[in-house]
Amino acid sequence: MKTAVITDSTAYLPRNLRKANQIHMVPLNVIFGHESYQEEVDIHAEDFYDMVKEGGELPKTSQPSIGMMTQKLEELAEDYDAVVSIHLSSGISGTYQAMMTAGEMVDDIDVHVFDSEISCHMQGFYALEAADMADNGATPEQIISRLNEMKKTMQAYFMVDDLSHLQRGGRLNGAQAFVGSLLQVKPVLHFVDTKIVPFEKIRTRKKAIKRILSLFEESIEEEGTYKATLIHANRPEEAKELKKEIEQKYSNVDVVLSYFGPVIGTHLGEGALGLGWYRQS
Repeated sequence: MKTAVITDSTAYLPRNLRKANQIHMVPLNVIFGHESYQEEVDIHAEDFYDMVKEGGELPKTSQPSIGMMTQKLEELAEDYDAVVSIHLSSGISGTYQAMMTAGEMVDDIDVHVFDSEISCHMQGFYALEAADMADNGATPEQIISRLNEMKKTMQAYFMVDDLSHLQRGGRLNGAQAFVGSLLQVKPVLHFVDTKIVPFEKIRTRKKAIKRILSLFEESIEEEGTYKATLIHANRPEEAKELKKEIEQKYSNVDVVLSYFGPVIGTHLGEGALGLGWYRQS
């Protein structure tokens, strides 16, 4: 059985990395006024934050159409027997459910849809693992089983400079009174049961980042090997420094830099920073 791997644009895997690993992608959309752009196709992170500054307000976002998804599946059916499709958390987007629907509409390919229950490069880790397994002849069932195993140790925490974007977009869950009290601080957030929820109230950016690093340190065991990613919203130098700090301290952690692209950046705002990781072995 020949298995294809799909993810969506919010995995933020650069095009050359997707191509090298034969990972297919369906883009989400960013809408500035009456203009709609396909993320990672028509608009990229480096352009997005400049456009936001020029326009003065954040755009809207939308998931890929079911029509686009069925077209992608029909194209893949010409060369593949099955698809493993990995998407951002179903608690913050309808993309996962849309692919489930598209899969039921296409008869010539066996579609397995995986809810990452997260997003960004953590979602990308799943796609890269799936692609490697597919290349080595693993069945879709074996791939999904491995992804569920990865999910057991997958953790990510992030902070935002301005929580109002998440609140406005309805992507933040939790007691509204608590949300209101968070607007003047730099909260640490994480995913719980597919939703973004506050983890801890922190007063300053510096302390929020320090707290995220301490959560990382608490979970790292000397005998294991880990993959981690530092994700930033237009703060590359800060992310590079933190990457260097982690690499110097932990010889058993492989760290990659990534970014919050247009869709996720719309909901987090510029200045957001995250750290995610999972135990590889």
